[in-house]
Amino acid sequence: MQISSYYPVLMTRDVQGTANFYRRHFGFEALFTADWYVHLQSREAGAGVSLAVLDATHATIPERGRGVPTAGVLLNFEVTDVDSEYARLAAAGLTILLPLRDEDFGQRHFIVQGPDGVMIDVIKPIAPSADYAAQYSQGALPA
Repeated sequence: MQISSYYPVLMTRDVQGTANFYRRHFGFEALFTADWYVHLQSREAGAGVSLAVLDATHATIPERGRGVPTAGVLLNFEVTDVDSEYARLAAAGLTILLPLRDEDFGQRHFIVQGPDGVMIDVIKPIAPSADYAAQYSQGALPA
């Protein structure tokens, strides 16, 4: 399979509210907007970072999954300055589920609550501990 694009699609009961959340707090812009679907793209990262929001009751969803909003999903957004993003999102009143901290496996990160139970992990890769460094593939070790 030759994949030409990849992006998550979040099923929700509030398409516009969810899309607005990602526009306001994470710098996305709408490339396509309908009452049942919004395709978002990062204003800074461009086509490489996209996200879609879909009405959970839309007929294109197979019946067994229809009507069930997204839950149990963790979106990871890697950023260059995780400390300033933490301060900005906390000041905006987002619910902080995991405060800013360093992890031995090579991340400085925090997790906020998004719409419909989606969690958003905002990450800056950092050097891992020696124990974890040995588990990385050659060329994949964060600096």
